Amino acid sequence: MSIERAPGEKITLIFDGKKCIHARECVTGAPKTFLANVEGPWLHPDETPVERLVEIAHRCPSGAVAYERHDGGPPEAPPPVNIGHVRENGPIALHGDLVLNGAAIGCRATLCRCGASKNKPYCDGSHVAAGFTASGEPVSRRIDALASRDGPLAIAPQKDGPLKVEGNLELCAGTGRVVERATQMFLCRCGASKNKPFCDGAHKAIGFVAD
Repeated sequence: MSIERAPGEKITLIFDGKKCIHARECVTGAPKTFLANVEGPWLHPDETPVERLVEIAHRCPSGAVAYERHDGGPPEAPPPVNIGHVRENGPIALHGDLVLNGAAIGCRATLCRCGASKNKPYCDGSHVAAGFTASGEPVSRRIDALASRDGPLAIAPQKDGPLKVEGNLELCAGTGRVVERATQMFLCRCGASKNKPFCDGAHKAIGFVAD
C-alpha cells in the first residue's frame, strides 16, 4: 500500500497504510474526514477543523496519520518526554523524535514484539492471528529519573535479534506506570523472551530471523 496524500485548503493529510494498526482514532474522532469502508476517496480534510485533525493525528499511535499544514500553524513537534507504552498482547508504541536505522520517521511508531509481523520492525496486527500473549503490565525495574528526558530516540533492529533503542526513554506499562528509565534498551521482538518486554537472548534458541 502506497502513502496517500489528501490535499485540503488548510491542511494535507498523509496516510501510510503500512504503519496502520487500526487503532481507529481517526475514523471515530473525525468521521466526516476519515470515511471507513467506502469505495473511492476516503480522506476529506476540509470536512473537519484543522486543529481537530492535528489532535487526531497526534493520537494515532502508529504514525500512520500525519499532516502538512498550510495555515501557518506549526508542524508536529517531538514530545517533551520520550515515552514507550507496552500494549497488552501487542506492540510497543513509541512517542519521541524517532530515528530508524539513521533515518527520521516522525514522532510516533508501533513496533512489533510478537515476531510475526510481515512489516518488521512495525506492527501489522499479526499478534492477533498468532495468539501472542504478553502482559502490558511488566514489573518495574530502574525508575530513577534521567538527566534529560527528550532528544532523538535511535531505533536499530539487530539482525535476527532485538530492537536496540538508544536515547532518553521512559518505558511505561499500559496504565502509565513507569517500567524502566534508561538511555539504552534492548527490547524483545521475537516474542519468546521470558523477560518481556526486554530481550533475554531467546531469539537465538528459537532461530528467529529478521533484518
